[in-house]
Amino acid sequence: MPDKKPRILQNGQDMAWSLIPLVVACLIIAGIATQCSFSPGGPKQGPIPSFNAEEALKYDSRELGFPIRKPEIPEGWTPNSGSRSIVAGDGGGDSSNIGFITEGGRYIQLTQSNATEEALVPFIAGETRYATGTEQVGDHTWDVFGGDGVEAIWVSDFGDTRILITGPAPKDEFTKLATAIGAVPPMQR
Repeated sequence: MPDKKPRILQNGQDMAWSLIPLVVACLIIAGIATQCSFSPGGPKQGPIPSFNAEEALKYDSRELGFPIRKPEIPEGWTPNSGSRSIVAGDGGGDSSNIGFITEGGRYIQLTQSNATEEALVPFIAGETRYATGTEQVGDHTWDVFGGDGVEAIWVSDFGDTRILITGPAPKDEFTKLATAIGAVPPMQR
């Protein structure tokens, strides 16, 4: 039987040599399971999922207890997602969410809710945001929330509804959506 190294003489180098086969095995398994990818040309944008925002907003206007607006979407924008959420806590309520891919390929989300601004912003942000100013778009003042390295949030009070815009889209896209939502009355229930 070969002599084993006494445990006291084993060191970090011995541990590294024993971990190398495990790391190689993990990389092989991950490669087989297609969890890793190699894309020297960079990521390519796939097709934008199809979503019928008009029907979703019509449904939400009938089902939710607050006014819903259907903005005229700017040329080149594509609705790609939608959902409904319940904003929990004090000042909470229901929310209707529609996501768009802008002409420039950026995502922007429109949320309409009967929750208060104080409940809605943390619910959507999932992290602390602080007020950074306001934007005046048409007849509506939008409270702007931001922070270091986070997406902006714009919120405006439309009476019975709070309208929130967020996403990595640039400011001019926020302004286009704020203009479009401010230009339409609530949908008929």
